[in-house]
Amino acid sequence: MPELIIEAERTEKNYWRDLWRFRELFYFLALRDILVRYKQTVMGIAWAVVRPLLTMLIFSVIFNRVAKLHAPAAVPYALLVMAGMLPWQFISASLAASADSLILNSNLVSKIYFPRLIVPASSVITSFVDFLITVALMAIMMAWYRFVPDWRLVGLPIFVVLAFAASIGAGLWLCALNVEFRDFRYIVPFVVQFGLYVSPVGFSSTVVPGKWRFLFSLNPAVGIIDGFRWSLLRGQPLIWWPDLINAILVTVILFFSGIWYFRRMERTFADVI
Repeated sequence: MPELIIEAERTEKNYWRDLWRFRELFYFLALRDILVRYKQTVMGIAWAVVRPLLTMLIFSVIFNRVAKLHAPAAVPYALLVMAGMLPWQFISASLAASADSLILNSNLVSKIYFPRLIVPASSVITSFVDFLITVALMAIMMAWYRFVPDWRLVGLPIFVVLAFAASIGAGLWLCALNVEFRDFRYIVPFVVQFGLYVSPVGFSSTVVPGKWRFLFSLNPAVGIIDGFRWSLLRGQPLIWWPDLINAILVTVILFFSGIWYFRRMERTFADVI
């Protein structure tokens, strides 16, 4: 039988080791969320395909047909939009899921000890499953258009890691704030919706005027979306390096500050949740 040691501050000293010790709980929460997400829906997991497909069609009509915006070079506009939707859908879904994750698991949080970081992290993994489905849809569309990516595809994992870090960092902030201030449950949908408008999902970043480009690039999703497009669409549009540098810096700040704030508030979760 394992030995139970009661020692002051022991949980603090062993917190990061406990993340590995409780990995099975992480797997369970992620699997449960995946199974529950589309339970008792008519179309089931097909919604993970229908939603990005419909959004891509709407954005293509609005920005390409109505606003007369065009994709750079010979890139089909539908592929430009879908390549932008890949990281945005993952980031936005992760923020919405992680913000509510502790509230939805309040019974678990208030009764037993485990690193609370597991809960929002597992919700991000759940959103990553939808991301993989959208990647498959992107591959089918590229085959339809006979558009084959080139060597730049090897850079895609770098931007996937950036999307993960941005999602976890911002998600931890929203998760902790939502426990402390329940008003944030009403603010999070607005933040996600506003983020869509200030991110180049339905259009190319090249249409943004130069005088606004730096302010625009402070949104880390801008550099991440441009990176996805650069990797998938043969370098079109070209990466604007200040965008990418700002995306990396803001993502790093979000990630580490999110962990810091979450850990700072974590000891109060069981009392206020």
